[in-house]
Amino acid sequence: MIVIYLLKQARNPGRIFEIRPGLSIHASCKLIVFSVLLFVQPILVTETFAQQKDSTLWVVKPVDVIVPVSLALGGLITQGKISRHLQENTMRNYPYFHTSVDDYLPYLPGVVSLGLASSGVKGKHKLGDQVILALLSNLIAQGVTQSLKRVISYPRPNGEDNHSFPSGHTTTAFTNATLLHEEYGERSVLYSIGGYSTATAVGAMRILNNKHWLADVLMGAGIGIGATKVLYISYPWMQQTVRRMKH
Repeated sequence: MIVIYLLKQARNPGRIFEIRPGLSIHASCKLIVFSVLLFVQPILVTETFAQQKDSTLWVVKPVDVIVPVSLALGGLITQGKISRHLQENTMRNYPYFHTSVDDYLPYLPGVVSLGLASSGVKGKHKLGDQVILALLSNLIAQGVTQSLKRVISYPRPNGEDNHSFPSGHTTTAFTNATLLHEEYGERSVLYSIGGYSTATAVGAMRILNNKHWLADVLMGAGIGIGATKVLYISYPWMQQTVRRMKH
């Protein structure tokens, strides 16, 4: 139903994603409901499935839901006036800022995670499983992000094209930061801090480069974290299913 709603409204993205002072309370509530369903529905499905199957395979913590949903809601709330105001101030204060580092930095946390596994540093999973998780997480997260870009067709602040919302670079950065956090965050919190600091820097540079609005970055972060969390939650069940198919 969410996808159908978005498709019907795709030609007028401002109605869906821009919360204005004159917007009715009813319309604002609809925005919040749709966004919550978009990010919570996969995890709710896993929790329901867990009650029917082996619940030890499905471990869902409140933070797994709260963080990505909060970021996604932040992306919706800041869409429009707030994002435009921030962008105007940013361009006024940093008119000559330009860097291409944000084209490469999103992959760094993932490279670090796989590099640690390759060098024998024990993470949550073995190297082979980490490679699978990294590939699937990035594929799922980018699949969601790129689909929304085409459906919503929101213009970039620099007018380059209409593929602004959400930010693909930020999605990749937070996907890989979450991979590093999941694998090595329990070993040392510095891995988590380093990964998410890198991802945050990518989001900031996308705004400074005038490539994205604040709302794009927040939604991209929510998608990256949410997609990776869902995959990590469901991976033990996936492993068990593959083992059963082999026997």
